Amino acid sequence: MNFFKKLFKIYQDSSIDKKAKEQEVNLSLDDSFVHHFINKGGKFLYCTSIKEVSKNLKKILEENNWNEVTCTDLDLLKITEKIDISVQDHSLESIPFFTSCEHLIANKGDILFSSNQLGSNKLATLSKHFIVYATTSQLVKNIGEGLTGIKTHFSGNIPTNISSVKNYTFETEDDNFLSYGNNNTKDLYLLLFEDL
Repeated sequence: MNFFKKLFKIYQDSSIDKKAKEQEVNLSLDDSFVHHFINKGGKFLYCTSIKEVSKNLKKILEENNWNEVTCTDLDLLKITEKIDISVQDHSLESIPFFTSCEHLIANKGDILFSSNQLGSNKLATLSKHFIVYATTSQLVKNIGEGLTGIKTHFSGNIPTNISSVKNYTFETEDDNFLSYGNNNTKDLYLLLFEDL
């Protein structure tokens, strides 16, 4: 009789464990984004002040022995002035591209860009090294919310060239035939500023 009790108890315990593992975990937008972003190989620095953004940018440049950046964003140029770095206004493959973005896509860990950041350049033609400045208010649940946000924010003058970086390590193989020949993989640092 004890044998059947033990066997039944073991079966109950394993079914409880199985149900616990199957439960969906609901993370906040920022936790979800960071989880997916880091799992894809992205490098993430959380900042609570603009001074900290400048300090972390300087550390990134020193760590990689970069003496200059490409930056076309007037607001971000103010940050580069604080760290005394040479700034190019045209993209070269060997120089990191310092830019903002449109949105951070929480459910995938992707970063959404448009012509506001990239101009008429395609992501694949820009430097393979990106340093992205973003704020926590730019977090959205999915790509649909990101596109809706762009449409709402720029109503009447919607930017073009909307694309996203989906991979942050070059060893990753993308077998999606829709992205064949359009490699948007970037070695990417994210400076995430808490603005909420």
